[in-house]
Amino acid sequence: MTSPTRRPHTGRRRNPAAREAILDATFELLRSQGAGGVTIDAIAEAAGVGRQTIYRWWPTKGAVVAEAMTRGARALVPPRATGSFGGDLRCFLADSFAGLEDPGTRRALRQLASGSVHDEHVAEVLAEFTAQRRAALRTLLERGVASGDIAATADLGMLTDLAYGVLWYRLLVGHAPLDAAAARDLAVHLIAAGQAAASGGPEAGSGGHEAGSGAPGEPGGSA
Repeated sequence: MTSPTRRPHTGRRRNPAAREAILDATFELLRSQGAGGVTIDAIAEAAGVGRQTIYRWWPTKGAVVAEAMTRGARALVPPRATGSFGGDLRCFLADSFAGLEDPGTRRALRQLASGSVHDEHVAEVLAEFTAQRRAALRTLLERGVASGDIAATADLGMLTDLAYGVLWYRLLVGHAPLDAAAARDLAVHLIAAGQAAASGGPEAGSGGHEAGSGAPGEPGGSA
């Protein structure tokens, strides 16, 4: 018995240019309208595409938003090669903080954090976004372990929590600035905490702790 002949795919091809336009439009809507202003119809109109074009790339609105945020963060916080782990860490934190100088970005992240408490779909978007950012910082910390700037026994998950804990706490509470000086001081404290693990300090551990995210509303889990 012969197997049935496969019918050729007759759907429209995915257009990479349309995909980029959708991500650009989503990120700009987040900045200008806030999380509440981002709908599939609004994204489609701003990007100049149809709704079905969006659904060819992403299964849900949340998936589009999460990727747009992650893409935007990668652009704002590019990999650095200063010649030292300490310099790279300071740049990573300073770039992360500088990205929050934009009022629209600050508003969008605050709304996501607030909405995640009541809406599981918003919580999923926030969790996916923060997981990507946590992974980026953890990769940098692993380089610190390799260079000897961070102890091999350091709990990298906890160090990641410390870094993003500062970012999110200052973003939401607003009691202190997120500026270059804060980034510099935070880098010093993170390196000190990572080195303390070598002498059996409180940060010593398996190096794999991922008890939670640096962002409110994100379920616990590994990055």
